[in-house]
Amino acid sequence: MPVRRGIGEIRATTARSTSSPVSAVTSTFERKSIVVDGLITGYLEAGSGDTVVLLHGGEFGASADLAWECTIGALASRYRVLAPDMLGYGHSAKVVDFVDGRGLRIRHVARFCATMGVTSAHFVGNSMGAINLLVDTTSASPALPVRSLSLICGGGAIQRNEHADALYDYDGTVAGMRRIVTALFAGLQWPDDDAYVTRRHESSAMPGAWEAIAAARFRRPGATAPPTPSTDRAYGRIGVPTLVVEGAGDKLLPSGWAADVAGRIGGARSVVVDDAGHCPQIERPEAVNHLLLDFLEGSTVS
Repeated sequence: MPVRRGIGEIRATTARSTSSPVSAVTSTFERKSIVVDGLITGYLEAGSGDTVVLLHGGEFGASADLAWECTIGALASRYRVLAPDMLGYGHSAKVVDFVDGRGLRIRHVARFCATMGVTSAHFVGNSMGAINLLVDTTSASPALPVRSLSLICGGGAIQRNEHADALYDYDGTVAGMRRIVTALFAGLQWPDDDAYVTRRHESSAMPGAWEAIAAARFRRPGATAPPTPSTDRAYGRIGVPTLVVEGAGDKLLPSGWAADVAGRIGGARSVVVDDAGHCPQIERPEAVNHLLLDFLEGSTVS
């Protein structure tokens, strides 16, 4: 059990990801935990070299393992990869800030990076992770040490439909998780795969996990539901290379949102991944891994 002195105890285990229903891509990584500002923070680590930080989505049951198990191995062949569980998710502390929940998670990731000695990194985010990256990099005082941005299905305006309802109205049941999986993926093989749905359901049932995510969506009696994340941001403040990835079969975001967002960021590129929904890094891992590696190396992404 390694300990890095001065930054807190790091507990490490080695894990091999479970392959997805349609992909044989697996990754070997270390699952670790560290105390950041008094809060247990779970994360995955693999590889060496320049640092890439992966930020997962915000659906019930989300975690670094589920979001990035098909990505870590490919990136770790050339980079040091860190994938933290954001607060409220996975193996991290189940805490909620009712005033500035998004800001708390952004600041926590920034402190995680500082604690890990990361002063500059490539950041890749999916869904909520991508939105958090946009919120930070378009703010007047960014907290994250961003060297480049890869935004996967996060940045467009969430459509209000039955799929969005599935994400917001999760009741903790296996049937409810199947609705979430249906919302996240273009292919029906995912919600039809009982083992995969069960795995995500088990993640959502970890002690405090459902409560933390559900509590973050509480509102006082009589208050109107909060709006979906705005796409009206100070995009001109983003001064790093940016890649925006859209899933052609995304059930939550409107077609063409990636080109629209990329068009507001100087020098940004947008790519549409066919046969993929809201999590193309899981549904089409080979294609997304190729895009990310080309982008990170400064190659032209077609």
